Amino acid sequence: MSGTDVLNDEVAQELLSSRELAKLAYNWTDGTPRAVPIWFHWNGREIVLGTPGAAPKVKAFEARPEVALTIDTNTWPYHALIVRGVAKVEHVSNVVPEYVLAAERYLGPEQGSAWVDQASGLIKDWARVVVTPTDVRIIDFETRWPSAIAKAMAGQG
Repeated sequence: MSGTDVLNDEVAQELLSSRELAKLAYNWTDGTPRAVPIWFHWNGREIVLGTPGAAPKVKAFEARPEVALTIDTNTWPYHALIVRGVAKVEHVSNVVPEYVLAAERYLGPEQGSAWVDQASGLIKDWARVVVTPTDVRIIDFETRWPSAIAKAMAGQG
C-alpha cells in the first residue's frame, strides 16, 4: 500500500501521534544528502515543523523542496512510516504554533511550555516548514515488509 491514503492506516496514525522523532532527509545546496532528527506536528493533512529561520536546512528547502522523512519505533515488531513530500517554508516572527503543540506532546504541557518560553527568547526569526506528503509507505514487519524481503518471502528474490 502506498500513495497518501496510507496516512489513515492505524500504524500511520499511531506513529503520527507518537513521541518518536521524525528523521528528516533532504539535499543540501550542493546536492549532498543530509538527515536530521526533528520534532513534528501532524495536522491531519501535512507534517509541520518549526525551526529557526537561520537553520541551514531552511536554505536547503528553499533551493530543493523535495524531502523524505521517516517516523519509526525501536522495538520489535518495528513500525515505520516513510514519507516523501515537498517542503514549503514560511518565515514567521513568533514561535510556530505547531512547534508549541509538538513541544507539549514531546515534553508534556509544563516542560513543553517552559521550553517554548526559553526558545522564544532565543529565536526571533522562525520558519514554519509544511511537508505535504506525495508518497507514503508503511513497514510494520508483521504484514508489510521492506520490498526486497517481501519478494524473497514470495519466492521471487
